[in-house]
Amino acid sequence: MLLGSCDDSERIGEMAAMHRTVDVSLGPDVVSIGTNYMIASTIFENSRRITVRLPAEYKAEPTRTFPVVYVIDGGPEQDFPHIAGIAQSREMNFTFEPFILVGVETVNRRTEITPPAIDVAAYTEMLGAAPGGSSQFRQFLRDDVMSWVNGQFRTNGTEAVMGESLAGLFIIETLLKDPTLFDDYIAVSPSLWWDEMRLAEEAPADLAAMPAGNRRLYVTMGDEGYLMQSGLDGLIAALDAGAPDDLRWTYVGRAGSETHGSIYHVAALDALRAFYLTPQRTGGANPAMFPDGIVPPLTPEAQKSLEEPCVRERAVAVTFEEKNKDLERWAAMCLLMKPGAVATAGNLTY
Repeated sequence: MLLGSCDDSERIGEMAAMHRTVDVSLGPDVVSIGTNYMIASTIFENSRRITVRLPAEYKAEPTRTFPVVYVIDGGPEQDFPHIAGIAQSREMNFTFEPFILVGVETVNRRTEITPPAIDVAAYTEMLGAAPGGSSQFRQFLRDDVMSWVNGQFRTNGTEAVMGESLAGLFIIETLLKDPTLFDDYIAVSPSLWWDEMRLAEEAPADLAAMPAGNRRLYVTMGDEGYLMQSGLDGLIAALDAGAPDDLRWTYVGRAGSETHGSIYHVAALDALRAFYLTPQRTGGANPAMFPDGIVPPLTPEAQKSLEEPCVRERAVAVTFEEKNKDLERWAAMCLLMKPGAVATAGNLTY
């Protein structure tokens, strides 16, 4: 991976910001996957690196605004590149809505994104760093990162946050302890073993005290088992019993298909489709696909559907299983049909 050069003295807006393009080298040519910005942090009293990818529509539709997805551990040497690849894939498959991707790099992640622990000395020895910086990191997100992003780019006010492992723990803690910070929360294999599963233990009280507001949670777990799964089971039980009506959530169990190391990429794609799914027309009209080259006629309902744009308000929500049972019925219809995993639990609908 190469970083394109620029003048490090350049200022963006009122905040100090240096930017460099995050590139992948392909022989003599270069393909950009994002831009690095160094923004001044009032919370950490230094400069921090933020990496941004804009969707193709950002330039093509200059008056359009976009949601923002923040990735914790989102530096160019962390999780930004592979999540940026997922964002780019949308520009070819159109299965979810475009968004601005913002990678937030962690510098001392075991301190910055972990909750406090009762036995600080034991956790410091185990981690090689003092835990408990998550509250300060949230303040950094609120005061420095999010304010800067909203001042620099055409955002629409919808903000999501995503993270895996310790960053997933940070996502769950943020939802429970500071729920108004984001609208959408994506936690992949969150380290809910932390502090003897304290977050899960406190979840019923946190959910009961959660202020009103439309929020969504996507949570998933691989085959980690033990206290990882036990902590998550406690959280799911709390959500089942006492999630507010305006918190829509989904849990996708992946113990039978993914490890802690393999889960993030597939889960991130699935979560983005769960939250930002776009309708599409199904079926095809290529005679080579059909016996004797005869394309079945469309139903009157499908013919009527074709007279109108395929937009979410007009789409019919079905599963792949439902569609595959009667291909001719659904041919050319505008459908809201989520690819990927089926939820294990939750109340999120598409």
